[in-house]
This record gives sequence, C-alpha cells and structure tokens, in this order.
Amino acid sequence: MTTTPTARQADVTRNTAETQIRVRLNLDGTGANTLSTGIGFFDHMLEQIARHGLIDLDVDAKGDLHIDGHHTVEDVGITLGQAVFKAVGDKKGIRRYGHAYVPLDEALSRVVIDFSGRPGLVMHVPFKSGMIGGFDTQLAYEFFQGFANHAFVTLHIDNLRGENAHHQCETVFKAFARALRAALELDPRSAGVIPSTKGSL
Repeated sequence: MTTTPTARQADVTRNTAETQIRVRLNLDGTGANTLSTGIGFFDHMLEQIARHGLIDLDVDAKGDLHIDGHHTVEDVGITLGQAVFKAVGDKKGIRRYGHAYVPLDEALSRVVIDFSGRPGLVMHVPFKSGMIGGFDTQLAYEFFQGFANHAFVTLHIDNLRGENAHHQCETVFKAFARALRAALELDPRSAGVIPSTKGSL
C-alpha cells in the first residue's frame, strides 16, 4: 500500500470467534490492492472498490468458511466501514455526496452515498442467480449493511437492469466505488469546511 504524508489512512483489525480481519487503506491512493478473503469472487469485488475508488486497499480475512461465507463477507464490510470512518476524520472539505451509474453489457446499476453520519441502507438488486462462483449473492446486502452501519453513511443501491448475476454484482461494486470516490474527494472551494448547515456530521 502506497502512502503519502498527507494521505487519509487507517489500519483496523477486528477479531471475533468467527473471523480475524485486518483492513489497511489510503483514501488518496492509486487503487493498489492486496486482497485475501478465501472467497475468489468477493476478492474480485473488493478489487473493484480499490481500482475504481482509487483507494489503496489491503484486506486480510480469515473466517469460518467451512460453515459458509456469511461471517467473512459481513465482517469485512464492518471492518472496511470502520477503516473508512477512521480515515475520513472530521469530514472537513469533502464533497460528502457521491453518485454513479455503471454499465456492464446488459446490466446497469446506480449507487448514491451520503457521508451523513446517519447509517442507512436501501438496496434493490434482484439477482438472477443465488450463487456467483463461491459467493452467495445474498451476502452483497450483508456487506453493504455492515459498511453503512460502521462508516456512518446513507447508501442507496439499485440495479436498474441486468440478466447475468456476475454483471449485476460487478456493476453494483463498481458504482459503489465511483460514488465513494466522488463523496470523499476534497473540494478546494470548501477547504476546511464541514459540508453541513449543522456544522457537524
């Protein structure tokens, strides 16, 4: 993971009886990543967050995959949310809101995010298949719920169309990455200002 003296960075470890997870990130990165969760397709989705969000991201997760992927995917979402919350700090100067539409062949998804300080998730993704490789598509919701709750963001995710579950999921993660990047971008016109009329987020 590359770093600079002014980069917004975090290193968070979360250990439970079910998972042991470490997330390191730099919000002002280039998309460099090292990912190991034991679930190949999930690693592929995390790579989309890094590459398209321009976030340097290292995720090392060991979970009870002999049961299923639920705890691993959910707890990575929680730990990633904690790391983003820590790295963004007091939110001064960020744009706060971000949105993105991303297509992949027949699929199209939209993600809107607000670093509001109020966690919430609304997600409508009618997956056409229950599994993508070894990834249970129901766990996409658990990942984003964990992230929203611990990054303290409001998150709206909609798959507008799609017939292939791989395409549906990939457009969701890519749109999430682009929306995240937009919301976290520093606005030179609002340097040092918290983007809220309340004066806090």
